[in-house]
Amino acid sequence: MAQTPPLSAQDIRSARFDTPELRDRDFADKLGISEAQLMAAHVGHGVTRISADPDKLIPAAEQLGEVMALTRTPSCVHEKVGHYANYHSGAHASMVLNDEIDLRIFPRHWVHGFALDQETDKGRRRALLVFDAAGDAVHKIHMRAGSDHDAWSGVVSDLALEAQEDMLQVTPREAPEPAKARPDQAEELRQNWDRMTDTHQFLTMVSRLKMNRLGAYHVAGAPYVRALAPDCLESLFTELSALDVPVMVFVGNAGCIQIHSGPVRNIKTMGPWLNVLDPGFDMHLRSDHVAEVWEVHKPTRRGMAVSIEAFDADGRIILQIFGVRKPEDRTGDFEAIAAALPRAAAEEVLS
Repeated sequence: MAQTPPLSAQDIRSARFDTPELRDRDFADKLGISEAQLMAAHVGHGVTRISADPDKLIPAAEQLGEVMALTRTPSCVHEKVGHYANYHSGAHASMVLNDEIDLRIFPRHWVHGFALDQETDKGRRRALLVFDAAGDAVHKIHMRAGSDHDAWSGVVSDLALEAQEDMLQVTPREAPEPAKARPDQAEELRQNWDRMTDTHQFLTMVSRLKMNRLGAYHVAGAPYVRALAPDCLESLFTELSALDVPVMVFVGNAGCIQIHSGPVRNIKTMGPWLNVLDPGFDMHLRSDHVAEVWEVHKPTRRGMAVSIEAFDADGRIILQIFGVRKPEDRTGDFEAIAAALPRAAAEEVLS
């Protein structure tokens, strides 16, 4: 059943005016509405409804020059600075593929779109925002000082929808799927695992066995997976920084996966947040949300793909980290760092 906020658009705007210090997502949570409903309430007040269709939105974003791409989950924010280019459309999955911005897009979750253009205490704020059916953020494109601001008005005009309502109905948020394991299928899982030739075959394989990613990790055992101490990620990033080992950092929600490929050099912890603060790449991870971490080995045609993968207490994947094979193949260095990470204590390994 669709959900409409109990407050009027005027009520939402008034409450927002009185609480400018909170981030949009935090304010929406406090008010008991989705972030998309907060945006909708400001239509006509610095916000325009736009098409969320990636086949329209991404080519339009290519006109904006250098921007910041942001994809987040409840536990991790991934920000990349660059240009949108080399877009490949697909009915079920699309992608942006270049050295700066690397995205895997799942169009059915790109439901609500907004263009934000507001003056704030910190200056002008312009962004293209995409939300799913529940009103949760899927992907955001933020203008920067060096972006092509002359192109902004034309882009928004081209994307604008005819209907510009300031109220929005959303569907209930889907509950995360916990680990779905089938210990009785353990041997078949391992046999199929050995036959993999590409990491993209993994989810299809475990689904066929009535499992999901995390459930399969609980079942597979060595040498396929190793449960790691949940607090090992700070050590991992610190070591990657110290040895200047490039990695691929995947962070994604149901509608978009965003990838950083390169070094992670400036590592800062601030309270529960583990941050990467590099030129062109920022990551903000809630370390206190990490419940499980796994070292995973998957065979491919190019050799073994080793990853470090973190999950929250509800079974949602928070991030995946792989070694980078090109242009300088240092996957061996990444694998050595991964192998040295501490194991989870016996009570931390779920069965």
